[in-house]
Parts: sequence; C-alpha cells; structure tokens
Amino acid sequence: MSARIIDGKAAAARLRERVGEFAAAFEGTAGRKAGLAVVLVGDDPASAVYVRSKGKATLAANMTSFEHRLPADTTEDALIALVDTLNADPAVDGILVQLPLPRHIREAAVLTRIDPDKDVDGFHPVNAGRLATGLNGFVPCTPLGCLMLLKDELGDVSGKDAVVIGRSNIVGKPMAALLTAASATVTLAHSRTRDLPGHVARADIVVAAVGIPHFVKGEWLKPGATVIDVGINRTDDGLVGDVDFNGAASVAGAITPVPGGVGPMTIACLLRNTLVAAHRNAGVALDKDAI
Repeated sequence: MSARIIDGKAAAARLRERVGEFAAAFEGTAGRKAGLAVVLVGDDPASAVYVRSKGKATLAANMTSFEHRLPADTTEDALIALVDTLNADPAVDGILVQLPLPRHIREAAVLTRIDPDKDVDGFHPVNAGRLATGLNGFVPCTPLGCLMLLKDELGDVSGKDAVVIGRSNIVGKPMAALLTAASATVTLAHSRTRDLPGHVARADIVVAAVGIPHFVKGEWLKPGATVIDVGINRTDDGLVGDVDFNGAASVAGAITPVPGGVGPMTIACLLRNTLVAAHRNAGVALDKDAI
C-alpha cells in the first residue's frame, strides 16, 4: 500500500482564494477592509519570517495588515498598552501577538488581555471555553486546518476512532475538542501514554503533535489510517515531522507531508478567522460553512 499524499499547499491555496473573495465582498458591504494586527517583540529570526509571511498573505487576501514591531526590551506594561489600543481600534478585527515573547514578558498576561472577539489565534481562555462547551468562538489555526484537511480527505469523521498525540493548549487539546464535536471517538494521548502503539493501532485517524522527530512509527498504524503530521522539527536532514513518513506511507491510507502539509493551512485559517471576526465586529452576516 502507498498512502495518498494530502496536499496542504493546494488546500490552503483554495481556502485563501475563498477568503479573498469573501473579504472583497465584505469591503463592499462594510465600507472598509477586514484588518489583522500582528505584533512582534524582539528580533527572533524565525518569528520575523512568520510575521512577514502573515503580512503578505493578509494583503493578498484583500485585507489590511497592521504590523507592530517592538524592541526586545519592551516592557510587559508597554505591550499590554498596545494590545489595549488595538482592542479599541475599530479598524482592527484580529490581533495576533507572535510567540515566543522575550522571557521578561508573561505570555499569559498578554494573551488574556486580547479581546476574545479579536483573538483570531484562538488562545484566549474564553475561546478555549467556547470550544469545549460548543459555543461559537475562535479555534487555534493549526487544529482548525487539520480538521479541514481531514474532512477534505474523509468527507465525514463521524464515528471514526481518532488518536491525538500531544496535549498542548495550541494543538492537542483543541484538536481533540474539534474531533469530539465532529462526533469522532477521541483518545487524547501523549509521549507518556501507556501502550501508545496499541492505541494508535486501533485508530482510523492519527494526529501527531508531540514535537519529537519520527516519534510515530509506521508499524504502529492501522492499515488505511489517515495520518495528520503537525510536527515541524529541524534536524541535520532538514525539516521532518513527528511521524516516520517513509514507514507510515507504506501503511496509511493518506498522510500529510512535512513540509507542505499542515503548515500552509495554519496561515490560511488565520485569514479565515480574521474574516469571521470582521463580519462579527461589523454586524455583517456570513455563512461560515462557505469558507
């Protein structure tokens, strides 16, 4: 068996095109563009690349990009003051504070200051609570992208056995909540789970987000399983995922590559969340199922 490759780049391109079309229509209705503010503190090279790519993608999607680049010695109070200003700015629909922050700034203090209705990253505890209880809120972009890829591949995940490996607030926990809401039967596992291979062997869907290169082995998988590899690990051999791709591809029914799988969907879902926020903030109706 040779697994189908789930093309995240192509899926992200389709989503970004739809977002751009809806964003143009929003501008015509609301009289302004949807706006995304991105805040970068310090000069971390990887973060700078991410911020630049998000800015370009925002402009390409017919939205306004507000970039705020602050020096590494910016105080926590100054950063929170900026967040308060962005919360109050009607031109800003979404706020993203690029992580990680310098060590002297408490991430939780900053992220919880963002207006939950502008929290397009979906990290605020209010949005986490909305997701857990089935209310409308913003879902972290990476697990949202994973769910979209799964639905593109499988059509419906209802009744499927799913194992999510990794319990982070950014990927693992919201991924498990999304799959549960979609009526999958979900096991939330992690690197210390007893008999992890046994759990994986029963799974129709495996989402690996544990942050360990090649952690999930091909021989663990149920033949024909759909595998979503969230891992991005820098090694001497380049970027690799949390799944042993070569081994898994000979057993799985479908699998995301690294790179080119989940990664492109993350920014596309950020744009999608910003578009949803803009419609809410402007009181303009939007059929979320259409995007």
